Amino acid sequence: MAFLGLFFFLPLIRILALSLDASAVTLDNLHLASRVLLFTFYQAFLSVLLTLVLGLPAAWLFARFDFPGKSLLRALTAVPFMLPTVVVAAGFNALLGPRGWLNQAAMGLFNLQGPPIEFIGTLGAILAAHVFYNTTIVIRIVGSALANLDPRLSAAARVLGADERRAFRRVTLPLLRPSVLAAALLVFLFDFTSFGVILLLGGPQFATLEVEIYVQALSLLDLPLAALLSAIQLACTLAFSALYTRLTRLQTATSPRPQSPQRPAAPLQRLFVISFIVLLFIFYLLPLIALPLRSLTTSSGLALDFYRELFLNRRGSVFYVPPADALRNSLLYAGTTVLLSLSLGFPAAQALTRQTRLTRLLDPLLMLPLGASAVMLGLGFILAFNRLLSQPWLVPIAHTTIALPFVVRTLQPALASIPVRLRQAAASLGASPLRAWLTVDWPIIWRAALAAATFAFTVSMGEFGATALLTRPEYPTIPVAIYRFLSQPGGLNYGQAMAMATILMTVTTLAILLIERLRLPGGEF
Repeated sequence: MAFLGLFFFLPLIRILALSLDASAVTLDNLHLASRVLLFTFYQAFLSVLLTLVLGLPAAWLFARFDFPGKSLLRALTAVPFMLPTVVVAAGFNALLGPRGWLNQAAMGLFNLQGPPIEFIGTLGAILAAHVFYNTTIVIRIVGSALANLDPRLSAAARVLGADERRAFRRVTLPLLRPSVLAAALLVFLFDFTSFGVILLLGGPQFATLEVEIYVQALSLLDLPLAALLSAIQLACTLAFSALYTRLTRLQTATSPRPQSPQRPAAPLQRLFVISFIVLLFIFYLLPLIALPLRSLTTSSGLALDFYRELFLNRRGSVFYVPPADALRNSLLYAGTTVLLSLSLGFPAAQALTRQTRLTRLLDPLLMLPLGASAVMLGLGFILAFNRLLSQPWLVPIAHTTIALPFVVRTLQPALASIPVRLRQAAASLGASPLRAWLTVDWPIIWRAALAAATFAFTVSMGEFGATALLTRPEYPTIPVAIYRFLSQPGGLNYGQAMAMATILMTVTTLAILLIERLRLPGGEF
């Protein structure tokens, strides 16, 4: 709590204090804030609708049907959610950007002088990336509720004369409504606080609250207006988080023996299953495959030229930071984040295993960083620690603040599963507290500890919002370096951005697979 008090609540207090400054609350600023807030709601609402259009049939597919490759397809839909925003933006850029595969193929096939597909810098690019990111939320939440519905309720409706459509409309749909609303609200919350996707795929003409905070704080140096926008965003996200918590308390009727998925039998069922499998594979595989292929494609064919360029300084500039140094910085920041997150997460998770009045109060406080945006946190650090901004250790501190809730939620179920009698037996046999922990606790929790460390490592490697505000020019991370290279013209810069994004995607994907392998029953992430 001392850590959160210094590095989370203090920055928030500084933001709220500055947002009440007279120079911030002007008619022009309020007009700008209302316009940006309206567009933030608009793009988030459209993104939720499109995510539900794809996610609800996909949830039905995974919950009701069994088919070859089901586990692989389910894992494939989950990978984008953990990928850094710069990787997703680079993937769509490699597929549909001006230098992307589809535009290059069309230009070569029809002898065109310019790219025929205008995707980057449009609202459609933002919406497509949001759907790519968040469909897995609908699949997981609604699919789990659908798979655990009591099949006897629909059977009773059929016995009483309802046909299949009426049974679905009058029985299944009302039971699923809390899960659908919870999934939609969670997707809305992520889209509402989206930053990297909008900045990299949409551009400054599509300014949401996150992007406008970044522009006002870093480009225009109008910190009072940035603080006002941050206060508005914080109020909205906390309201959405409270509503989501209330929705999750509504329980769906479940059965101790849920209905098992069946092979599609009817022709319409087979058509639905086959068409949606193809659709999901195409939608999720193409951006992920286009990125590494684009990083290997040069004017002379497939080669590792862009990867070799990561270690060179062609212009000989004294201000140039090789991308390989950005990788080293990211690894150093990530390692520090892991150490800090585990050092803070273990005692916090251990304390939360005891159900007392104090821990019931501390639990939501420890989870508050989940409801705060990374850009807002970066602005808070600028306001609270402006004299220390030259210190690179502020970056892993910010990463730890963001990763700590994930670490606590991963460790807590494992620590709670340890029977107290085992520790008591070890103590009665003469074991010291340290030896009891090493011989009793650690063999039980090591998988959760490794998963928590992987979570912290992955969050730090891909964090972009707070890092873009806090990192010094001579100490960039991989996401910041990718953004810089994508913002500069030239095929060499573009190729190096693709190569760095491929490296980051590979590291993140391996971490996700490790987390899935180590994940324990009862873990929330």
